[in-house]
Amino acid sequence: MAKKDEAIVLTPGSLYRIKSLESREKPLETTGVFKGYAALAHDTALVMEVEKISGESKEKFMRLIPSHMVISIDVLKAEKEEEVKDKDSNAVYFG
Repeated sequence: MAKKDEAIVLTPGSLYRIKSLESREKPLETTGVFKGYAALAHDTALVMEVEKISGESKEKFMRLIPSHMVISIDVLKAEKEEEVKDKDSNAVYFG
């Protein structure tokens, strides 16, 4: 359980199972390694590395899931969050 002051964040390298909106009958289930976030139009998307196994071949690809489409996230294997040394190192600048 997280301390009261600690925020729960998704950490790159962690394994998650994400359910997101696909249709009314059935949500899309994505199991994969979280790689980070991406800008998608005016929204933010979760970037997941997914492995698809077809017969004897394995194919890895990236799936972007718009954040507003996420229904639930299951943490299957959590990686430690790396500490940011410079508080401005994650800043985004527009110019």
